[in-house]
Amino acid sequence: MGAEGRVPVTERRLHPVTPFRRAWAPVAVLVGWAAHDPNGAQEQLARLTDTMLLLGLAVLVPTAGLYGFLSWWCTHFAVTDSELRIRTGLLFRRTAHIRLERIQAVDVSRPLLARVAGVAKLRIDVVGADKKDELAFLGEQEARALRAELLARAAGFAPETAHEVGEAPALELLRVPPRALALSLALTAAPWGSLCAALVVPGVLWLTTHNLWTVLATALPLLGGAGASSVRRFVAEFDWKVGESPDGLRIDHGLLDRTHETVPPGRVQTVRIVEPLLWRRLGWVRVELQVAGSANSVLIPVAPRAVAESVVARVLPGVTVPQELSRAPRRARWCVPVWWRGHHLAVTGTVFAARHGLLRRSLSLVPHAKVQSVRLTQGPWQRLWRLADVHVDNGAGKSVTARLRDAEDAVRLLHDQAERSRTGRRDARPDRWMT
Repeated sequence: MGAEGRVPVTERRLHPVTPFRRAWAPVAVLVGWAAHDPNGAQEQLARLTDTMLLLGLAVLVPTAGLYGFLSWWCTHFAVTDSELRIRTGLLFRRTAHIRLERIQAVDVSRPLLARVAGVAKLRIDVVGADKKDELAFLGEQEARALRAELLARAAGFAPETAHEVGEAPALELLRVPPRALALSLALTAAPWGSLCAALVVPGVLWLTTHNLWTVLATALPLLGGAGASSVRRFVAEFDWKVGESPDGLRIDHGLLDRTHETVPPGRVQTVRIVEPLLWRRLGWVRVELQVAGSANSVLIPVAPRAVAESVVARVLPGVTVPQELSRAPRRARWCVPVWWRGHHLAVTGTVFAARHGLLRRSLSLVPHAKVQSVRLTQGPWQRLWRLADVHVDNGAGKSVTARLRDAEDAVRLLHDQAERSRTGRRDARPDRWMT
């Protein structure tokens, strides 16, 4: 298409509330300096008179406001035929060119203060990028409309129709009750381990040192650590909802910071079903994901196993979670005593499944179409006992390992898996799933 036929690109700015958020940057620098060197900060403050302090504030506040305004003024974004372009930088300019077909997911995040102001943050996952690009902040409606347009463009809609697609309706598949979430966290071993350490270690220190301050300095961080991780998870995973839409699976969660994530279909590399020991009586599991170029790692924080498997079937169409898995040969006990019993394997027509762990079982499912390479490793001790490991690498740069397999079976599994992966990729759905 010639230059005369191209649609002119319109650059847009972020929400006008953004300068207020960015104005905090110079203040944050001063606070960081005071936290890093409190004695120096106290000495400098002691030298200031009230007049000098007021004059300093009179300079600092307008300077911070001017910085926020200029930073906002220099930030633009635009959606072209092939990319999302973001220009930022007040002194050092940076332009990010995000190709639309490389977008893995677009998340809408609404921190507490942003919800009060009616704005939202857009975070964009791109293949091959460890860090998410973001647009902070946009109006809530604008953020949702832009998110829908980007997903439509990434899905293969034409530029002239993508902005008309709008946000696809979602069908709710799962909602985690707060009571179940709280109980699941209470039945997690890690906080109880920290709590036991908080009770035992200070007692030992008291018997050996008889120093109250040493005991308090040790006990308080351990007690805080025991509860902090659980509270943090409860706040982050509160009101967890999973819905299904043409864009993919929608995930909404958060008590203070509300996050709206989307897992595009066909881009999940591995699904992991985790079953902690204390959850087994209740039949609960946790489902985690590996998506190439995405930080989305949790699909379901806790749910009954049957419900979780029904959601997994939506994420990996055509895949059924294997119920019968083969155990490692008995001679594997000479390589990994006791824990060899936790290594299992199953290969179906659609998925490679490996399970490990006795106290905390973890079953990893890799669709054959997502396998990038297959490797066999065998150490000298394993060679003595005719055992080998088979590693399956996925597109997210991670591996799933079938450990302690019979050496001859492992060689056969290696060749068969390479063939299954080749044919699986040939029949896989395209990444641009609307085309």
